[in-house]
Amino acid sequence: MAVNEAVPIADIPIPKVVPHLTEAESKAKGKEARAKVPRDSQGDFTAWPERPDPVSLLGEQATTRVPELVPIRYGRMLVSPFTFYRGAALIMASDLSTTPRSGLNAQICGDAHLSNFGIFGSPERSLVFDCNDFDETNPGPWEWDVKRLAASFAIAARNMGFNKAVRTETLLDVGRVYREAVRLMATMTNLEVWYSHVEVDTAVELIRAEALRTKSKDAQHIAATATKLIEKARTKDSMRALDKLTTVVNGERRIISDPPLVVPAEELWPHIEAERQLNVFHEVLRRYRSTLQTDRKHLLEQYTFSQLARKVVGVGSVGTRAWIVLLHGQRPDDILFLQAKEAEASVLERFTKKSKYDNHGARVVAGQRLMQASSDIFLGWQRNVGVDGVTRDYYVRQLQDWKGSVDVENAIPAGMKAYAGLCAHTLARAHARSSDRVAIASYLGSNPTFEKALVRFSEKYADQNERDYEKFAKACKDGRLHAEEGL
Repeated sequence: MAVNEAVPIADIPIPKVVPHLTEAESKAKGKEARAKVPRDSQGDFTAWPERPDPVSLLGEQATTRVPELVPIRYGRMLVSPFTFYRGAALIMASDLSTTPRSGLNAQICGDAHLSNFGIFGSPERSLVFDCNDFDETNPGPWEWDVKRLAASFAIAARNMGFNKAVRTETLLDVGRVYREAVRLMATMTNLEVWYSHVEVDTAVELIRAEALRTKSKDAQHIAATATKLIEKARTKDSMRALDKLTTVVNGERRIISDPPLVVPAEELWPHIEAERQLNVFHEVLRRYRSTLQTDRKHLLEQYTFSQLARKVVGVGSVGTRAWIVLLHGQRPDDILFLQAKEAEASVLERFTKKSKYDNHGARVVAGQRLMQASSDIFLGWQRNVGVDGVTRDYYVRQLQDWKGSVDVENAIPAGMKAYAGLCAHTLARAHARSSDRVAIASYLGSNPTFEKALVRFSEKYADQNERDYEKFAKACKDGRLHAEEGL
């Protein structure tokens, strides 16, 4: 974890003695896990009799969120079974806690569905593909991430009307690519695994070459889509955010008010004088700045705070406090947009172990740096006492930095299968950085037992998700929950 002497010591866990197994011991550990928890059992899922009510679990989460934003969250989840699934990380974590687990852990994402992977710019200014949401990250069973990823493809494929044969082929690929990638990384050195990453430009060139070689219409479609995606991603930077989110008022750049989705701080708290607000925001930035590496701290210090606004983001995250911070340098075109997002306890902590980090912002940052091949240079954390007197944790990153995501809802079957493999490979690489990859590779073995089990689990869980969605939709219709759609 990249920190310096200024980082609050309470946020950094005390190091423990790290055991070092031989390769033979790790292989034996994996085979022992397989004997106790057969790979075929990973396909098991039955809703247990005491299963918590999914609507009640969502209601529990709402108690700590901004009350006027919770209906927007429900409205976004109500669009389809897939958007419901995106907001149901707690529900699935509860379900996964009742399923067989190998006992082999890694730093896991906790919400590794297909929409939480994407493109962004590395510090070296190349486009990379990686997992990009770590709100729920915590050490836990590697299977949970793989199952959440695979189930998301089953649910999305149903949403698009793909038949069972297409779904099965896609889900088999998730399991196969994950298994083969872990087995490959088990043969690599620690440094080779650490430096491993997916460069988007290189991947797209390979896709284009394949399209030219095969003359396949599907391959040509995938190549054209990928090319458009990276071209669009390179335009999504701070300047684009500036054009979209701000306007010039009396010669000064100001964030555009668009309630309830974007609300400047001065509108949220009109009773607090501007000077006092400014002092509070400066103190928040100072605490955040202390969590950055020395060189990045120096870079941030060259910017001046301009304005703060609350912004609604995502689907499952709606209702948690998310802020955009506008900063500017000496020139009008030298601007920086940061996003500070509230970090609560991971949904995994109820079912695994309590985080070893005192600050949940620090937990998110540590997990992201451990799992991602390349992280935002402004990634940091802070703790703040709100105007309501409640202390909350936040993590901070750039609002937009060459960000791009795959439009899965308009994907063709071949494109979905290719994307499934890319996500699975990326997840395997992320897990390999923190786990005993040799033991996991030994557990998975060389035959397709695990991926066949994964298909069964994913289809069963897609059925369960549909039942939960129906309960949720009924609760919205009956007035148990209030949903605001279209926002």
